[in-house]
Amino acid sequence: MAVPAIRTEGLTKRYGTSTALCELDLELDPGEVVGYLGPNGAGKTTTIRLLLGLSRPTAGRAEIFGFDCQRQTVAAHRRLTYVPAEANLWPSLTGEETLHLLGRVQGRVDLGYREELVARFDLDLTKKVSVYSKGNRQKVLLIAALMSRPDLLVLDEPTGGLDPLMEQAFRLSVREAREHGQTVFLSSHLLSEVEVLCDRVAILRGGRLAEIATLAQLRHLSALSVEATFGGVPPDLSRVPGVVRAVADGCDVHLQLQGSIAPLIEALAGTDLRGLLSREASLEDLFLAYYGPSQVLDQDAPPAVVAAGKSDLP
Repeated sequence: MAVPAIRTEGLTKRYGTSTALCELDLELDPGEVVGYLGPNGAGKTTTIRLLLGLSRPTAGRAEIFGFDCQRQTVAAHRRLTYVPAEANLWPSLTGEETLHLLGRVQGRVDLGYREELVARFDLDLTKKVSVYSKGNRQKVLLIAALMSRPDLLVLDEPTGGLDPLMEQAFRLSVREAREHGQTVFLSSHLLSEVEVLCDRVAILRGGRLAEIATLAQLRHLSALSVEATFGGVPPDLSRVPGVVRAVADGCDVHLQLQGSIAPLIEALAGTDLRGLLSREASLEDLFLAYYGPSQVLDQDAPPAVVAAGKSDLP
């Protein structure tokens, strides 16, 4: 059997009396793309810091391709590249010089693919980093990470500052990484991005792994998204068996439904129903089924680490 790209066993991190991550058991196969979701404080940032060896676990262990993330950090980093949400680069260097330096740090570069990526992301390498926009600085990190063809890409909110065209370029690059046999661990607050790219989705809640499954498997947990339109004030459908979420908006009610639709149809009989639409649940629907509409996804980033997978700590 192939060695897992990422494996954690009982991975736990406590800060005093607060538990940031609790007994995380997670395994990623080589060549798959896994999305990592959770609201603020769920433990995503803590997980990434532990995988990169920037923080020590209170209990448990983590491995990258069989290398212990704490005791064999250098060997683990040789197999991965990391893209943080915020690009902290050297302002006096040009884009060309920055890519050259990061390539030397990583130790390998696919030069042909590098040029392809530069063209794809439409990056002017002659300009200094100090004059780059946030989006262009993020492009430098993405190109630096992708051009080394690492076995594992750890991406933490990687598309911040990118316009829609560049987000499409990013998605194409992730698909190419998968086709190349690379593993991608994608922490993102863009549910549409995760839904399009990922083979599986892991959902954290309160520092614990709530679920890890394919989208098809998760949709069994929230099988239908239903929109009902009424001629007047809608009835209260929140207590109908199978309804896990009901949000009224004027004459419309948006529902998340698990299990049989029969109880809902029975409840709608005799009402002033004017329209009924149903569709398969999206990833956003599934996430809301876990957390409710008041929760937002975590947009915090861990401390900056050079894209080539090397820590900026001494």
